[in-house]
Amino acid sequence: MNGSSAAVRGAAALPDATDALETADAQDRVAQDPTDRRDAIATSDGSGTSDGSGTSDGSGTAEGSGTAEGSDTADGRDAADGRDAADGAFAVGSAFAVGSWEDLVTTALLGTDRRPLAGGGPDRAAPVALLDAAALATVRRRAGLRPAAAARRPEPAAEDPRPALPAAAARRLALLLADRSGTGGGRRGASPDLMELLPQWLATANAHGYAAPPKTLPALLDAARGRTDLRPAALAFAGPRGLWLARLNPDWRFALRAAPGGGAALPDLDDADGVQRLWEEGLFAERVALLAAIRAVRPAAARELLGVTWATERAEDRLMFLDSLRSGLSAEDEPFLERALADRSRNVRAMAAELLSALPGSALAARMAVRAGACVSVDHTRGAPAIVVEAPLECDASMERDGVVAEPPAGRGERSWWLGQLVEAAPLGTWPRRLGGRTPREIVELPVADDWQSELHAAWCRAAVRQRDPEWSRALLGTPAVPEAGGPGAVSLAERAKLLGTLGAAERADWVAGFIATHGLSEAFQLLGVCAVPWAAPLGRAVVDALNIARDAGSYPWSFSGVMGLAERCLDPAEAARLDGLLAVPDEREDASPGAGGYWAEAFQRLVTTLRLRADMARELTPATA
Repeated sequence: MNGSSAAVRGAAALPDATDALETADAQDRVAQDPTDRRDAIATSDGSGTSDGSGTSDGSGTAEGSGTAEGSDTADGRDAADGRDAADGAFAVGSAFAVGSWEDLVTTALLGTDRRPLAGGGPDRAAPVALLDAAALATVRRRAGLRPAAAARRPEPAAEDPRPALPAAAARRLALLLADRSGTGGGRRGASPDLMELLPQWLATANAHGYAAPPKTLPALLDAARGRTDLRPAALAFAGPRGLWLARLNPDWRFALRAAPGGGAALPDLDDADGVQRLWEEGLFAERVALLAAIRAVRPAAARELLGVTWATERAEDRLMFLDSLRSGLSAEDEPFLERALADRSRNVRAMAAELLSALPGSALAARMAVRAGACVSVDHTRGAPAIVVEAPLECDASMERDGVVAEPPAGRGERSWWLGQLVEAAPLGTWPRRLGGRTPREIVELPVADDWQSELHAAWCRAAVRQRDPEWSRALLGTPAVPEAGGPGAVSLAERAKLLGTLGAAERADWVAGFIATHGLSEAFQLLGVCAVPWAAPLGRAVVDALNIARDAGSYPWSFSGVMGLAERCLDPAEAARLDGLLAVPDEREDASPGAGGYWAEAFQRLVTTLRLRADMARELTPATA
């Protein structure tokens, strides 16, 4: 039997060329070392073939291994063929010679029509030649493998002291992780979107302190890999076993990056030597996690630790470390932040100025109050009091040191750009004293001369959000009935959403409910996103009533799919009973969108089913002792 017929017979055992290459490549990945593999290939191939090539007298046959001179070396190896093997080349019979293993893979992927096999003879069909080469190469590669030493067994996962999930909740989790059919709020059908319920399920499970069942960890990590919004809750639920498992699979490396310290255990915070060693020698993620952990319990100690190496840190690292001071920010941080105002990095200076402006009693806030106050005043000579604005004429060095960016973005005037930054950084308590003792609401209601109102009010909105001032937020929001761009304060839904975030959950829900009652749902989607879940009863009723009105009016149903999806996740499950009357297919009006009635019936059926499912989920996760 010659080498060529053996290759063909071996090729016939393989489904196609690609399978042959993939099979051999999978075997090759376990090789101990590329150098050892090349030596082994040279030895196994160069010492003579099974059909008698490389005889004792040193002469090679016509179908031998393709030596340069047909002679074997003293140790039985074919020197030229050994060199070919070391270079990754394969000789297939005497008719043709193919290139490297990578060439075979490329030809199999592209097809022999697009990339002819190197060395293929005209009397051989290209696919058959490729299979011959793949079969022979597979045998040679396998013969050249050497057993590798057994790897060290991984250390066992750390114990998870949290209680196990109730059996019903564990079954529910398996169902949620198995569902991959969700396509968002615009889907058809009455079945709930289980994947959209997974974040809420994880939040509830974490609130009760349950541990993830070990058998669900692979599916949980896969789900978190595909959805970044799931990662914080999923990794908290996965616990130490999840991190242990993530270290064994490159697909789950995100878990190590997202976990504090890259999944590494932080030292005891009372261990001064261990803390100092990790801070000086640890990876960046470990240092960030360490600083955040210390800041949470000992703000001053975290600040002192940061000061030790501050001068030698990279600019991007200083920016991240400085941002960690946002948690627990207090007047004690002011001296450190003042020094950071002289940092050589503009971004670090801007971050320090932002943090200082959030401290109304800081020296920077006082300097900004003086600058902003010089630009804004009340004019009593116009018949009725009005605010007049005189924007800065220049941005001097002291302003830049305090965080004012001199260069405006495209389309913005320099003076209005500087004014906005000064007003945004000034303490809001400045304005009642500066503007005649008026309350925030009275100040916002004053007319502003010379078209400066939008710029001034926008800066006050940013200041109210930065300083978390609810009184100013209420004044700038105005009443819910005020239309967009018609109110005295906030002039966009984005600004209103940010201002709502400074209010309590109940007040926020009442304001949005009033907005929906006046303006409907078409403009409320952005505002609903900042409301606490589950929605308070007034807000839930307002949303359901608005959806019902839209259905009865024959409105285009798909335009409300986003709100319907939010309602499925955020509406209180107790509202399900109120929706039973909306499940029937309504009589379609002549001017209604075709098929709208059926869509609305499906959407309300899905909403009711989802709410009842959420109620079941909450019940399953409630501890028996409760």
